[in-house]
Amino acid sequence: MPKKLDHTAALTHLSRVDRKLARIIVKAGECRLQLETTQSIFEALLEAIVYQQLHGNAAAAILGRVKALFPDNSGRLRTRRGLVARFPTPQQIAEAPPELLRSAGLSQAKMLAIKDLAAKTIEGVVPTPRQANKMSDEELIEHLTQVRGIGRWTVEMLLIFRLGRPDVLSADDYGVRKGFAKIHKLTELPKPKELLAYGERWRPHRSVACWYLWRAAEMKDLPLAMVEKTKPAKKRAIAAVKKASKKTAGKTMKKAGKKRSRA
Repeated sequence: MPKKLDHTAALTHLSRVDRKLARIIVKAGECRLQLETTQSIFEALLEAIVYQQLHGNAAAAILGRVKALFPDNSGRLRTRRGLVARFPTPQQIAEAPPELLRSAGLSQAKMLAIKDLAAKTIEGVVPTPRQANKMSDEELIEHLTQVRGIGRWTVEMLLIFRLGRPDVLSADDYGVRKGFAKIHKLTELPKPKELLAYGERWRPHRSVACWYLWRAAEMKDLPLAMVEKTKPAKKRAIAAVKKASKKTAGKTMKKAGKKRSRA
């Protein structure tokens, strides 16, 4: 199991350089950001691909079925979530017929993505954990986003939760942006560039800052000042419906008036 992280230095620094974030730190309490067990970058990304755009339980069930396709992988892996079945190897995924992988519940896009992940792992594009330790955050992002279905956000989550990189600011993450907007009482979400510029003061502990911004986004007693903007096209459609309704109501009233006068 991974070593427990100590966030004392991060909390001291963040509380000193950002008073508004300091209030969230006090309110949210101890930082519970800890690493997940990572045997390989390949396994972490395979799991990430399966979980994309799915509810956790549904994704876990599909991942379990993918693992069950390879019964030769006996034994179990100890993680923070308990004992789990071992992952297939890159070679097994590369050699598996597409229809076999689809039978586990994978979409066509996800099947192609894990096939590409396996191929790029075998080619050496996807590094081993030891190789990854010698690479910068941006080098890893550059390498891993070459894999089909893997974007910058997915790699940033890998850096934070699997590799324990302390200075990752996921400026495109909705929860991070929402938490920042709530803390600063903004009427709209900050642009990623604005968030990155402000977040310079959080260096070298931006990963912990992200964790507290996620907590701020979840706080129900921290109101969100921003108002959802209705798209212009939708506004026009709503206005047209209202106008049509008024016309229909007017015609109905005129007809009713004529009937009364005849009576």
